[in-house]
Formats: sequence, C-alpha cells, structure tokens
Amino acid sequence: MIIRVEVDARRRTVRLVGRFDAHETPQFRETVAPLLTEDANVLRLDLSQVAFVDSSALAELIALQKAAQRLGGEVILEQISDPVRVILEITDLSELFTIEDGATGTR
Repeated sequence: MIIRVEVDARRRTVRLVGRFDAHETPQFRETVAPLLTEDANVLRLDLSQVAFVDSSALAELIALQKAAQRLGGEVILEQISDPVRVILEITDLSELFTIEDGATGTR
C-alpha cells in the first residue's frame, strides 16, 4: 500500500492506494498516529484508491477514530472506493465515520 500524507494549515489528509490489510497496518499506524494532535484533531482519509480492506484495517480505522474523538475531533473518510463502502456497510461500521464523496460532500 502507498501512503501519501498532505499537511497544510487547513487540513491533514492521508491518501491510501492499494490493499489495506494486516501487512500494512503497522506502517499505517506509524505514519498516521502522529498526525493527530490537540491542535489538529481532524484527519481526512482518502480511500478512493483502496482495492481491499480486511478486519485488521477496519480495526485500525476504528482505533484512529477513537483517538481523534478523545482529542475532540474525528476521522473523515473521503471518496471511499466501492470495496471499502461495501465492507463498511456489511459490518455496520459506516455509521462510526463521516463519509464524504467529492461530488456531493457529506453523505
């Protein structure tokens, strides 16, 4: 999986490309966890190029959301791919996140 981080004064966005599975979660955690701070407690994840997620990846997303909420923020999932959307809906996890698509904004 490729992880691209974009940080500017207004927002922090992480773009993921490829498979998000147990093999990738340590790198994801190491890269993304430091981005959440009291001053920057909203993190946007662009999942438009994610082809697959497994239960380990879902657990990482939930842990990241809980960490953001402890800081008074949230994780926003942007432009999620169809495979990600399906797994979030099947597992009833889509309700835990704000999900935005590029065309219409918040779902």
